[in-house]
Amino acid sequence: MSREETITIQVPSVAAQLQLAGVAARLKHPLFSILRFEDLPPAAVTQRVRLISDLYQITLKKDCPCKLQYGQTPYDFGEGVMSFFAPKQVVILEPGAVLPAAGWLLLVHPDFLRGHPLSQTINDYGFFEYAVNEALLLSAEEQDAIEGLLRQVEQEANRPLDHLSQAVLILHLELLLTYCQRYVNRQFITRKPNNHELLRKVELLLHQHFTQQDLLEGLPTVGLLAEQLHLSPKYLSDCLKQLTGQTAQQLIHEKLLAHAKHVLTTTELAVSEIAYQLGFEYPQSFSKLFKNKTNQTPLEYRQSFN
Repeated sequence: MSREETITIQVPSVAAQLQLAGVAARLKHPLFSILRFEDLPPAAVTQRVRLISDLYQITLKKDCPCKLQYGQTPYDFGEGVMSFFAPKQVVILEPGAVLPAAGWLLLVHPDFLRGHPLSQTINDYGFFEYAVNEALLLSAEEQDAIEGLLRQVEQEANRPLDHLSQAVLILHLELLLTYCQRYVNRQFITRKPNNHELLRKVELLLHQHFTQQDLLEGLPTVGLLAEQLHLSPKYLSDCLKQLTGQTAQQLIHEKLLAHAKHVLTTTELAVSEIAYQLGFEYPQSFSKLFKNKTNQTPLEYRQSFN
């Protein structure tokens, strides 16, 4: 097989992940495992791999020379970072990638959470949908705190199983995720100057979309904006939420309505023509959105200025 070809590896279980890592004998629970990278046998990727896992994965990587790619965006790990992967998320491993020299890997099968509130609330932690290049960069103090929590998870996971083991591990996991959310929020704040530039780019893209009247593109979507900015949709939306109080979808609607109001009050174009220019396939969809956001139909809004 040539270097350019990609092989796909499916990871359906914790046991399969441990076997892939060369430590199948360390399986203690079929739905939960925690590993230290320094305890894993050395391994290197010799060809491009498309990895699809059915597990939640949380990694803390220290001094990692790995090269990963999410979508079209490559990312080099050169310092301690945390990454979060939801089930079915695709990760590309490039030839030459190796395991981190040190760090942690936490594996959780969704069935482990079944019947517990976390099985639902874990979807509230948006960082599971972030791209690899949107990883959480920890300060030294934060890394110490996270490693302390992971050591507690490790200690509990290595105890003999009893009727409280699952509940205790889930409590530890919830606490870990809460700390991670705190540090993600901190990262948005410390990156605020860069995020203002991101907001400027979003507004420019929306302005170009609405003013260039490219009818073939349709309505702008969060996914389209994220793709053009080389971000994941969830990261883009969370970033804008922190910066403006609005999600990406809300910002799209705001800019769309602002342009619609401008056209309604400065031209005599029919509402249907305006709708098509904005990218709506059906004029009634535009009228419905306009009415929901302004409590007026487009015609009523136009007439209020006459």
